[in-house]
Amino acid sequence: MIGFFIALISGALMSIQGVFNTQVTKSSSIWAANAFVQFTALLVCLGAWLLTDRSPLTAVFKVEPKYMLLGGAIGAFITYTVIQSMDTLGPARAVMLIVVAQLLVAYVIELMGLFGVEKQPWEWRKAIGMGLAVAGIVIFKWK
Repeated sequence: MIGFFIALISGALMSIQGVFNTQVTKSSSIWAANAFVQFTALLVCLGAWLLTDRSPLTAVFKVEPKYMLLGGAIGAFITYTVIQSMDTLGPARAVMLIVVAQLLVAYVIELMGLFGVEKQPWEWRKAIGMGLAVAGIVIFKWK
């Protein structure tokens, strides 16, 4: 149950962050805003690490395969694409499309067992749920 609430908080924070970052971009540029976002995230993470963890920072380099270390670089492009989509589509439409894209890609990752994720069998109910999510976008955009 705690995972459910954490996921809800995560979604809410992502939407709020997207709006904030889009506004910051209007005062600077998208890459300057993105650099500031990533820098402040670094400061918060280092502070949290100092207060709670203290495991060696170098331990992250033990991960295999090494391409898993690209998460931060991907994060920079996530911030960029969220800002761009919110600026052009508005927060509600952008988040709806982002969430459906996340669902679709996550399901493909599970189905194919990519990136070390345990392979899951095809389930019609999940495919139908994805179809309903896409139908929701169509209904939401319908004028």
